[in-house]
Amino acid sequence: MSALAVAGVAGEQIPLDAQRLLGDGTGGAESLDSHLARLGRRPAGGPWFLAELERSGLRGRGGAGFPTARKWAAVRENSLGDAVVVVNASEGEPWSAKDRTLISLRPHLVLDGAMLAAETLAARDVVVYLGAPFRAARHALRHALRERRRAGVDPIRVRIVSAPHAYVAGEESALVRRVEGGPARPRAVPPRPFESGVGGRPTLVQNTETMAHAALVARFGAGWFRSMGTETSPGTALLTVSGAVVRPGVVEVPLGTTVGEAVSRCGGVSVPVQAVLLGGYFGTWIRADVARDLPLDAAALQAVDGASLGCGIVAALPAAGCGLVETARIAAYLAGQSAGQCGPCVHGLAAISAALWRLADGEPGCAEDVALLQRWTGMVRGRGGCRHPDGAVRHVLSALRCFAADVEHHVRSGACDGANRASMMPPVPGAAGRR
Repeated sequence: MSALAVAGVAGEQIPLDAQRLLGDGTGGAESLDSHLARLGRRPAGGPWFLAELERSGLRGRGGAGFPTARKWAAVRENSLGDAVVVVNASEGEPWSAKDRTLISLRPHLVLDGAMLAAETLAARDVVVYLGAPFRAARHALRHALRERRRAGVDPIRVRIVSAPHAYVAGEESALVRRVEGGPARPRAVPPRPFESGVGGRPTLVQNTETMAHAALVARFGAGWFRSMGTETSPGTALLTVSGAVVRPGVVEVPLGTTVGEAVSRCGGVSVPVQAVLLGGYFGTWIRADVARDLPLDAAALQAVDGASLGCGIVAALPAAGCGLVETARIAAYLAGQSAGQCGPCVHGLAAISAALWRLADGEPGCAEDVALLQRWTGMVRGRGGCRHPDGAVRHVLSALRCFAADVEHHVRSGACDGANRASMMPPVPGAAGRR
């Protein structure tokens, strides 16, 4: 594109296509030559970039939303020139496709971010931790690495480690164990990876999208990044939009965009919608009338039932569906994804899942299950070795609030009509055989 947009670091005008993580989404993986022609060579990393990251306000796009500059600084403070940088592209969230899409289309942008981090943090090893099933992303990444080796653009060799397609495999401590050659299961913390990660060395574990944003901030500056989004949530974000929408897919929007506007980027809703799941399987159900005008801004989301953008999931539930059934499917999946190391997770999530299915089925006596769900979620929260049970509990409690009228109907009259309809939501792994 030839149109010009906001000014960058030195006041130069920045082409609009340079501002987009995904470009126009066509043409497959961008070659190194095209990448350099569009963006030029990246600046060398160093302590200067920590200050620029701080000014940018960039937060992690993997789910927790932790300030990126603070995370990088913690690793640098512990590094003696032996740090490790890991790009977390495991993407174990079943309804998310943003990270694999980004690598498939813009692998060099992600690798630029990884190299920038390595130079800034005095690291000597770089790893891309990539979900095992993502063949297109793996092909694009391997081809990009070959191009970069031939061109001699990287000071550090990058290796790819396959991540099992499991929900907990992307948790930081599970990732560290897998990169070290062990099972992808969480381990007790502290120490956190920034203190003692891969091989006992300080380790930066950073989401794919965050790395790509960092590479653009280095080129165009914090002011450019803050020219998009809001004061409290600057920049853009990749969203995976699915469910009852005309064209499900991955889109990039400035933060502060409303949920309704994000859905309109995918052609709008395909049928009337009753609720939106925001943030994925660890996320929050929000009524459609509230979600429609809700800005994708950290402060605004927090004010609505403690919601967050999480890993960038926006899933629209049709009015004819049943939110309790969808939640029961997800809760059953999360119970099955336990690492099997902690009683509250192994037994607690299984019991919560079973109670949810009884409620979704409208079984006699399920009124008692509502009370049990409130009790058990309180007992499980905060007691796992990782945050897996906490995320599952957050999801379940948001459903009980959002679908309160359905809960009452299922208790009083049995399962609703929507419980027996085919789902328009994305499939939940392992949920075949349940409505």
